[in-house]
Amino acid sequence: MNVGRFYPAPAKLNLFLHVVGRRANGYHELQTVFRFLDYGDELEITPRADGQIVLVEPLPGVAQEHDLCWRAARLLQAHTGCGLGADIRLIKRLPMGGGLGGGSSDAATVLMALNQLWELGLSRATLQELGLQLGADVPVFIYGQTAFAEGVGEVFQPLPLAPATYVVLIPPVSVSTQGVFSHPELTRDTPRLTITPLTEGAWQDDRTHNDLEPLVARLYPEVAAALDWLGQYGAARMTGSGACCFAAFASREDAERVFAIRPSGMHGFVADGLDQHPLFGIV
Repeated sequence: MNVGRFYPAPAKLNLFLHVVGRRANGYHELQTVFRFLDYGDELEITPRADGQIVLVEPLPGVAQEHDLCWRAARLLQAHTGCGLGADIRLIKRLPMGGGLGGGSSDAATVLMALNQLWELGLSRATLQELGLQLGADVPVFIYGQTAFAEGVGEVFQPLPLAPATYVVLIPPVSVSTQGVFSHPELTRDTPRLTITPLTEGAWQDDRTHNDLEPLVARLYPEVAAALDWLGQYGAARMTGSGACCFAAFASREDAERVFAIRPSGMHGFVADGLDQHPLFGIV
């Protein structure tokens, strides 16, 4: 009998997010910095010989054909012609519609894990190209390093960052990424940055921001409330298209102290930043 193996699917933060243009096909040109966290989902994956992809515990309300784990496995089968299958059990910790990349991270982990388990030998670049077919945030998890990203979020340059611990708050709302990016009031003309000032720390001062944050905070008062409270203790920002918000702290002790005094009913977690994806070495 095959035995399942467990694979991490970490959260990501967008330390800033600029919308610098819009392509003719409707996709937005972005600039951002991605950083992984030592907190996230987990997948138990067990190979099958019969070619079936089975979601052991399907997400409530998500049809199989829309599930990113299932789609990632099927895409890998179609690309390689592999006749093997897998049982996939997702241990879900990251919220949907939170801006932490949960679904994208899950899909990337499935691609990397099955590439190993099925002994396919695909390169990191090939897996990134496949990941982009599933969503704009999938490739960065396969790239696997803290990165300055451009394009639709799939062109990367490694970016060394100082250690940090983050307080992440999870407002009780799910934000539609498509709804935010299609909103007529979204700012889409932020001037482009170069990586040189980023290495000097520009990503954490007033030269950078999240272009989506003012709009989301206005549409979702719960996000505004989280930003206001966390902003008393550090430079609070929203990640991705929301709803989650974060602030960086120099030590875990400082982050834990702030998290401990959060208002009753305000949920979240404390996590350290990672320089590399935990699965970086398997590709």
